[in-house]
Amino acid sequence: MTDSVLRTVVRRETHSPRTGAMLVVVVLLILAAIYAGLEIALSLAGRPPLLVDPGAAFDSVAALPTAVVPAALIAAGVGIALVGLIILLIAVAPGRLSKHEMTWGERAVVVDNGVVASSIAQHLSTESGIARENVVVGVAHRAVDVTVRPPLGIPVDADDLRRIVDEEVASYRLTPSVRTHIRIERPLDPGKEGSR
Repeated sequence: MTDSVLRTVVRRETHSPRTGAMLVVVVLLILAAIYAGLEIALSLAGRPPLLVDPGAAFDSVAALPTAVVPAALIAAGVGIALVGLIILLIAVAPGRLSKHEMTWGERAVVVDNGVVASSIAQHLSTESGIARENVVVGVAHRAVDVTVRPPLGIPVDADDLRRIVDEEVASYRLTPSVRTHIRIERPLDPGKEGSR
């Protein structure tokens, strides 16, 4: 496989299409067009409108510049422009899937963030001697969050845990790269809690 084909495949596997957002916008536009057509048809047939008479609505829009304070008109225009910009960004910007590209030798593979998290947790458990159920790892797009809950009386060196995690994450060569955050949560000592 050529590099450009491989990059295309990796991009497709790590980014989600925006078809859902686009579909919602298209359905809303179709419903608005159907409603406007129905109101116009009812007006032409001389029937009462469902919600708003098209002629009255057009007259209200035409009279809007003189009937509304210019500042309110500008604020409404800015609001509508912002909504349009957000919809445009959602439709154009790529979505992210919970996956990373991992370099494995000369090849690139796509791995699910859950697999990366499980692998880091297992490696940390093996290297530190802390039981696997006391290690919780979450992998996001740009961060790895590790929470270690050692039992009472087990000494834990935070710097050593960080070194183990950092070396393991570095060996994966993830794209995009991630930062590691380590948190140690000690359980409350029942004896101390009862003495309060």
